[in-house]
Amino acid sequence: MTGNTLRGDVAPELACPIAPVVDLVFSRWTTPILWALNEFGRQRFVELERRITTISPKVLTQRLRQLERDGLVTRTYHAEVPPRVEYEISDLGRSLAPLFATIAEWSVNLDAVERARRDYDARVKR
Repeated sequence: MTGNTLRGDVAPELACPIAPVVDLVFSRWTTPILWALNEFGRQRFVELERRITTISPKVLTQRLRQLERDGLVTRTYHAEVPPRVEYEISDLGRSLAPLFATIAEWSVNLDAVERARRDYDARVKR
């Protein structure tokens, strides 16, 4: 079929064109890692670990590998004694900076979200 596919012919997970981007960029731990690399530049594993204190080393390793596989992060191995590995956001990852900036700007609304939650919870408890 051409571009005239009916909505009923599209799998629900594909009906929203931003869903794959959200899955890629906003999966657990991806956003804090990309944010840290974008804000603070090239970092070693231990530096990322210190910035994102609630992530385990195992999960940080897994996420960094996935981000490297996705082309959002580059890993540079330096054959020194001791060996040194650095991670840096790639140009592709850096292209997400405007998205992160927009979301950061939107964060001023979090107080309103919290008020809405309190209001909702108060109504539902009645």
